[in-house]
Amino acid sequence: MLRTLRLATLAALVVACLHAAPAQAATTYEAENATISQGAVESNHAGYSGTGFVNYANATGSYVEFTVTAATAGPATLTFRYANGTTTNRPMAIAVNGATTNRDFPGTGAWATWQETTLTTTLNAGANTVRATATTANGGPNLDRLVLGTPSTGGTPVQANGQLRVCGIKLCNQQGKEIQLRGMSSHGLQWYYQCLNTASLDALAGDWKADVLRISMYIQEDGYETNPRLFTDRVHNLIEQATARGMYAIVDWHMLTPGDPNYNLSRARTFFTEIAQRHNGKNNLLYEIANEPNGVSWSTIRNYAHQLIPVIRQYDPETPILVGTRAWSSLGVSDGASETEVINNPVNATNIMYTFHFYAASHGTEYLNALSRAADRIPMFVTEFGTQTASGDGSNNFTRAQQYLDLMAQKKISWVNWNFSDDFRSGAVFTEGTCPSGPFAGTSRLKPAGVWVRDRIRTPDDF
Repeated sequence: MLRTLRLATLAALVVACLHAAPAQAATTYEAENATISQGAVESNHAGYSGTGFVNYANATGSYVEFTVTAATAGPATLTFRYANGTTTNRPMAIAVNGATTNRDFPGTGAWATWQETTLTTTLNAGANTVRATATTANGGPNLDRLVLGTPSTGGTPVQANGQLRVCGIKLCNQQGKEIQLRGMSSHGLQWYYQCLNTASLDALAGDWKADVLRISMYIQEDGYETNPRLFTDRVHNLIEQATARGMYAIVDWHMLTPGDPNYNLSRARTFFTEIAQRHNGKNNLLYEIANEPNGVSWSTIRNYAHQLIPVIRQYDPETPILVGTRAWSSLGVSDGASETEVINNPVNATNIMYTFHFYAASHGTEYLNALSRAADRIPMFVTEFGTQTASGDGSNNFTRAQQYLDLMAQKKISWVNWNFSDDFRSGAVFTEGTCPSGPFAGTSRLKPAGVWVRDRIRTPDDF
């Protein structure tokens, strides 16, 4: 039955794609065939494509220069595949026909661990030069290839990417390309369900151009435990609404108080069994199984994941699962710990990611650095963040928030902002009284945080 449902979904996707504007096929340029200055072609680390890779000399100014051909003038994506087995960033200046932008190439964990970084540029029709030049005495990373593609201009995020999966330490689409999703989280369905209607979700998908909707279903605080049937049906409905608009949907088991996820384990088994059984034919879901564990150890959270993940996998073997981390999904930082507890004792399951939450006015450099280090070792997804304090209220720190967004763009960490409602707090994007009538498109009913995050969600994707 699962196979039949998957095939039906695939058939529908193929039909949809037939009506979408075809994208120009990606073209691969192997680094070993490019012009090399102060570097050598080698093949002593596994995992490269082609016949080898370029090992930059440890020198400022060493470079690899490609000549790439564009059928027409216009926007293009340049995806560099590289490995950096050190813990030191090896930044490079990327010059396209002489116009330069700087790009970080941080450590990948090992010389045989390859990652991608993508930038969007504008090319001339015909031949173009793309030069990647080391800007420090450490030289550049090992460079495997450059892939020339076209930005997605037609179709929905799900049409562009299909079934997601975890590949290595990144989230990848059905073609194996590393991607970043950006979108919004609902507020609690017990309080602000009226903010999730046809008009608001049309605006989120069309005007905001969001890739993903996080469906936040609280368990306590007048949530799921008070009426499991009502809240499960609300989640079913919102999954269908996101699917109809071509967005991904995160099913958020929003446990918070009590902070031990095992308190709600029986409820979680019941809920996710029904969700996975009904929606296993869809290719646009992610399951977040523990919003913000707190007051418990990582081993307790890990044990919970080991009990719940097999329940989901019995019915849905393909959807990525997102696992909360210690101390309100701070990787333990809010308890004085660090990401190493997860790195050294990961969940024993495949196709999973770990979650991180931050609020820019409360969580400074210590948290930012922990996320950066973790993302170099394990798959990370920021399923909740705000530009204000951890209460979801107070003044915005847009400068710190932008530092986080820059990091997440660089490392292709997907993110979801809190929250898509008209709650009185500064973290709710709409002014009070906006729901249910709107308007939801444009900026006339947005608070400052809403204007800020809408602008950043609307930035073109690198699909």
